Amino acid sequence: MNSFIQQLLNSDKRIAIPIMTHPGIEAIGKNVIDAVTDGEVHYQAIKNVTETYDTTACTVIMDLTVEAEAFGCAISMPEHEVPSVTGRLVCDEESVNRLQVPSLSARRMPEYLKANRLAVENIKDKAVLSGCIGPFSLAGRLYDMSEIMVGIYIEPDVLKTLLDKCTEYITLYCKELKAIGATGVIMAEPAAGLLSNEDCLEYSTVYVKQIVEAVQDDNFTVVLHNCGNKGHCTQAMIDSGAAALHFGNAVNMVETLEQCPSNLVVMGNIDPVGILKQATPEEVYRITADLLAKTAQYKNFVISSGCDMPPFVPDVNIKAFYRAIADFNAV
Repeated sequence: MNSFIQQLLNSDKRIAIPIMTHPGIEAIGKNVIDAVTDGEVHYQAIKNVTETYDTTACTVIMDLTVEAEAFGCAISMPEHEVPSVTGRLVCDEESVNRLQVPSLSARRMPEYLKANRLAVENIKDKAVLSGCIGPFSLAGRLYDMSEIMVGIYIEPDVLKTLLDKCTEYITLYCKELKAIGATGVIMAEPAAGLLSNEDCLEYSTVYVKQIVEAVQDDNFTVVLHNCGNKGHCTQAMIDSGAAALHFGNAVNMVETLEQCPSNLVVMGNIDPVGILKQATPEEVYRITADLLAKTAQYKNFVISSGCDMPPFVPDVNIKAFYRAIADFNAV
């Protein structure tokens, strides 16, 4: 069994691994644009979070543009928000066939590798979970999300060629993260939540599984994240072979745990915006405590945010989240 997964499953306390880097960015006096363009700033933000909060593992920014940018997509980078893809890179069979799989030296990728390397080298007391995009989500950014949802029905072979290239690049990236010494990677595949379970199997799971089989072993965990899933494609996520699944706040966590095997780590799903950012500390505490109570019988559950915490989540709310967990574990 994967050593990190074994640690989570064997814990007699409820473990918390929220996906958060933005509180660290703000604490060190930097902006989002600084962290997504400078690996040193990114690492310092990760380090701050690990020193400030009682998280079992540190995580990197969930930036779903860095791989797309490496392929050649134009990117918008606001000062205080996560970057976004602008425009469309490929649009037909000819442009997909011409598309080259980039190297890991393209665009901002070296800065992300730097942040991960510094985290592995300097954070010795906690697991380091890197991040990457999933193959269907990457293909959607290259092809345009609206167009790809039509394209899977009118030109499926073209999109499968594109997915092959996306999978090749993500595998290359994950192999490098593994070589650096990361504990694992959180693969963000939210666009797959737009698909039916059957289509998710064909256009996401098949490709995610290739990456899992290439990198996951006793020393490296793949955590598959799909906050677009509303419960309709959970089986497709299970079939990926990822050792851990991470769910957004759109699913019922108890129903999801009932569907998942007991040896599969299941993570989620406190709403990062509606609760962690916008609610009062009292509401954060109550909702976190309620989820812990409802999931108490499931040893494979790891409480987390439903997605990456956005910028400007109040510190008092994060502390309320952790206080609820500490109180639950103290009983």
